[in-house]
Amino acid sequence: MKIRFGYVSTAITLWEASPSRTLTFTRYSKMTETERVDKLMSLTYLNLESTARMIHYNIAHEIPLYRFSSSIAPLATHPEVLWDFVTPFKDKWQEIGRLVKAKGLRTSFHPNQYTLFTSPRPEVSDNAVIDMEYHYRMLEAMGLENEGVINIHIGGAYGNKEETIVRFHENLRKLPLPIKKRMTLENDDKTYNAEETLVTCQKEDIPLVFDYHHHMANLCDRPLEELLPAGFATWERIGIRPKIHISSPKTEKAFRSHADHVDPEFILPLIKVLRGIGQDVDFMIEAKRKDQAALALVEDLSKIRGVKRIGGATLEWK
Repeated sequence: MKIRFGYVSTAITLWEASPSRTLTFTRYSKMTETERVDKLMSLTYLNLESTARMIHYNIAHEIPLYRFSSSIAPLATHPEVLWDFVTPFKDKWQEIGRLVKAKGLRTSFHPNQYTLFTSPRPEVSDNAVIDMEYHYRMLEAMGLENEGVINIHIGGAYGNKEETIVRFHENLRKLPLPIKKRMTLENDDKTYNAEETLVTCQKEDIPLVFDYHHHMANLCDRPLEELLPAGFATWERIGIRPKIHISSPKTEKAFRSHADHVDPEFILPLIKVLRGIGQDVDFMIEAKRKDQAALALVEDLSKIRGVKRIGGATLEWK
């Protein structure tokens, strides 16, 4: 069994490398038209430069997974802005995509918690479509629309899970099919557990991103030995190995909060189940220390007897 590791958005080891420099609409609205254009262009350029630095960093450290920032293009989905964030930076977008493809990196996006299709308010799902289209346009700009995925949660229950799930399926019809084909769904730590999310994924033919920390905070009845193989099967359509989100609790009291690093003891029960299944998987590390946490976990796990480090961030269990 092989496990590859990655991290979210920002390699904090790098100096001044945030890919998420942003601009509030309040500040934007106080600027002149020239200032607005200049600010949007300069921030997006810096974010793309940082993203390119991150990709080079990942290549140098053999980190095969990376989640792009959702904030590369400030105000791109604001209804009073909606600017062209692709054309002015066409070469940069393509440069990043070529690097990703050349080195076989696995990339993704994860829109924020407001991108959901469960709300009873039509404008919320309409905005979710806009946000998904924004992320898909970034994948297209990099030439990764047939490789990357866009991951979201089902959303809130609004007092009635059964009715809300029906509404989710109905609202999801608003999403253009090419985008839906690149989306994934993740179980969450309060509302829709892994089994409920899996059922939704199976109905919509959407891959399940299993979050182990969320699962431990919001358990379902189905054992992992049954749940995981069923979840892994949802990835067969797009031909990508299953991905699992990994983090550990900050404290027992703040169980749902992510710690700076990943406690190996917390995830060893999961790894034991995975070994029994014999499935190669990818781990996306969601700890606060990002790249440092991912590499530290690789180092910690590599010390276990029978585990061989076969790459900068890839391990093999004998």
